[in-house]
Amino acid sequence: MQARYRYRLEPDEVQRGMLARTFGCARVVFNDAIRCREDAYRLGVNLSPAEVQRQVITEAKARDERAWLSEVASVALVQSVRDAHRAFSNFFASVRGKRRGRKIGRPRFKSRKDNRQSFRLTRNGFSLRPNGRLYLAKVGEVRVRWSRALPSEPSSVTILREPDGGYYASFVVEVERTPLPPVDREAGVDLGITRLATIAGTTARRLEVPNPKHLSRKLRKLARLEREKARRVKGSANRAKTRHRVADLNIAGMVGNHRLARAILDVGWAQFVRLLEEKAERHGRSGAVHDRDYNAALNILAAGQAERLNAGGAPVSPSSREVQGDEAGSNPNAA
Repeated sequence: MQARYRYRLEPDEVQRGMLARTFGCARVVFNDAIRCREDAYRLGVNLSPAEVQRQVITEAKARDERAWLSEVASVALVQSVRDAHRAFSNFFASVRGKRRGRKIGRPRFKSRKDNRQSFRLTRNGFSLRPNGRLYLAKVGEVRVRWSRALPSEPSSVTILREPDGGYYASFVVEVERTPLPPVDREAGVDLGITRLATIAGTTARRLEVPNPKHLSRKLRKLARLEREKARRVKGSANRAKTRHRVADLNIAGMVGNHRLARAILDVGWAQFVRLLEEKAERHGRSGAVHDRDYNAALNILAAGQAERLNAGGAPVSPSSREVQGDEAGSNPNAA
């Protein structure tokens, strides 16, 4: 099975300039590929990925307004075209109901104002050097903070620049499944806001996992940094440092002021479920997701049916005529 391993990069000044150029070129090619496919779709023409690649890369490099595409690694540009093709394929599959999971929207253009930039390379665009550095085509050998060893040779790498200005490499690797011995125990997990999870096992053991409330702490830190940035002199190095720290923390805008949405993000349900599914797949465990609201409605229905059956067919509530006679005088809406 595939997994991602992420590490911090430490490029020098020249390499940061080349990475910025590659980010920009990859973004432009992605947008050109999206625009090319949309134009073809409106005309009723079905373009192959090879044809799109020829138009937005090969032919574009021959034009003066896109000649600078030749300055970066072509493998990064080719992957941008493939990413655009995959985005459209997922969108059409979602529209036609052929894709499981949440609905996928129409691909959108990437903005140069986005604080998070990335490009992807396959094996012919990077390599791991014996000195521990990561070689990137037309960028050179970049220093990597190896926090742990890679379990296998990576098949691709995504280079990212985060809003705080940090650079990262995310490798896709194959990891071996390590099945755990079979057990006769099972557990049910109920996700919540006050508590992250309440776990009930077949051994009658109850376990409650507290809500770490990471978002609440980050919001408090964000407010402090915003005040700090306001006190800094515009154009100063200290203001730039604070701005980078604020950019990395300012995630509250994703959910606006909706308290429930913010509370759900604070708990981190999606990340918890994703990690749980990955661990289960890797270690040979299985699980099912149930709709709690629907199950609660089924339980209420079953309880009502059982109550009616236990009454032996006799009415379990007074008739409307009795209610009118007893309560209509004091409550005009009782009937």
